[in-house]
Amino acid sequence: MQLRIPSVCLLIASLALSALAQEKPPTTRPAAATRGGASRPTTDQSQAVAEKLSVTEHEMKIGDQTLKYRATAGVMPLKDEAGKHRANFFFVAYEKLSDTPVETRPITFVFNGGPGAAAIWLHLGTAGPKHVELTSEGLPGTPPYRLVDNPTTWLTQTDLVFIDPVGTGYSRAAEGVKGEEFYGVQQDIDSVSEFIRLYLVRSQRWASPKFVAGESYGTTRAAMLSEHLLDRQGIALNGVILISTVLSFQTLSPGDANDLPYALFLPTYTASAFYHKKLSSELSGDLTKTLTEVKKWVNDVYTPALLQGDALPAEQRKSVAQAMAKYTGLTQEFIERANLKVSPGTFEKVLLQDRGELIGRFDGRVTGYVTEAVRTSTEYDPSLSLYVGPYSGTFNDYVRRELKYESDVQYEFLSGRVQPWNWGRGANGGWLYVGDNLRDAVTKHPALKVLVCSGYFDLATPFFATDYQVSHLGLSESLRKNIRQTYYEGGHMMYHHAPSREKLNKDIKEFMQWAAEAK
Repeated sequence: MQLRIPSVCLLIASLALSALAQEKPPTTRPAAATRGGASRPTTDQSQAVAEKLSVTEHEMKIGDQTLKYRATAGVMPLKDEAGKHRANFFFVAYEKLSDTPVETRPITFVFNGGPGAAAIWLHLGTAGPKHVELTSEGLPGTPPYRLVDNPTTWLTQTDLVFIDPVGTGYSRAAEGVKGEEFYGVQQDIDSVSEFIRLYLVRSQRWASPKFVAGESYGTTRAAMLSEHLLDRQGIALNGVILISTVLSFQTLSPGDANDLPYALFLPTYTASAFYHKKLSSELSGDLTKTLTEVKKWVNDVYTPALLQGDALPAEQRKSVAQAMAKYTGLTQEFIERANLKVSPGTFEKVLLQDRGELIGRFDGRVTGYVTEAVRTSTEYDPSLSLYVGPYSGTFNDYVRRELKYESDVQYEFLSGRVQPWNWGRGANGGWLYVGDNLRDAVTKHPALKVLVCSGYFDLATPFFATDYQVSHLGLSESLRKNIRQTYYEGGHMMYHHAPSREKLNKDIKEFMQWAAEAK
């Protein structure tokens, strides 16, 4: 989940082949599940060790319906063509138990981003059959935290496979293999795509409608996978789900040589100021109406003014600063001192400084207290730190208590071990761009559909930057219809806001039906 980009420091223990041959494939219908299949690991912390899959069966009530499902938690070994063991991928898979043939039942591979994030954020936040219990305001309560049945689980419409890329979760490079072989843009795509291929082989799901879903850097991964899976593995996806999207890192990297992000972040400044009641009365009634107004102003006035730089006439500069103050809740004096350019990190610390608070980067609705250390820190984000304990604690209990998977290896929910990340074509001061991969995938495979989901209060991957990226893909007019965009009154993890989680589930269900329907 925690997004790191090059210029702004911003998803299994190995399974023996003989065991695989003896065990039922993880999602084979209608095989009976075996409980408690995990074995205890050794104390070697350098890699996850060989363990069996743990397969359990569960049920939950959704309204007056009973959802029965099978869960598989375990590891899959990744080998090269010479048979050398390269890595262990940890995954958790869920299959709805029903009489529906697998060839009509969708399967979705889900991962988070980072780089360095395990899949628990989407897993326990919105998609899985359990979610972290939050207050009515979407905040954690008092520990110990707990999981509750998730009535908005995606499992009602698709089987799910949550993937932890190498270096995250319980996934590790094999003994004698350097983790650096997986810690990079292309290296990550190669390994995750191979896991997906192997999973389809071993679970006999080649005939199923297939989707990938990613959040944050996971959308970067998903965009590249959409083309790579087709070209390299011969896997044609039905759909790609992008949650809190980054296809172009230029849009997130404001600086002296890059004015574009200042314009693209500004509507999210407006949304955050709206939420914290920092706007005038005429802008405080209807968020959608206010954002429509500010987006037009950004396009018509603010962006052209930035393009003029120092050549912008003084009176025009003053006029822009006045309007910018009106739309952001900041003072005109502060904006003029900033030369009309306010970075997101600065905005987060300044908007509520009169209250001694700062707002979250992942969710501008969430606030934290300011100390001198916080004031000078680039790392503290209250909309992340508040959720680390609830997600990590509940998963570590859930994977053992309910999924019956045992491991003494540290579960890396947000891992620094994948750094330094090899940014490939985005290295050395460049900006990684993967919109061309998504465009080419849709062009080569015109049945491919894309759902783009954005939160209004996301100051990590702002919604207007996503709009910009989608509108600059260069797709033909007829193929632009393959892309749907949806918006939510939440942040980077919009599903922390209960109404947004419900809307996201509804939008994804409708999207999958559209993307999988026969033509």
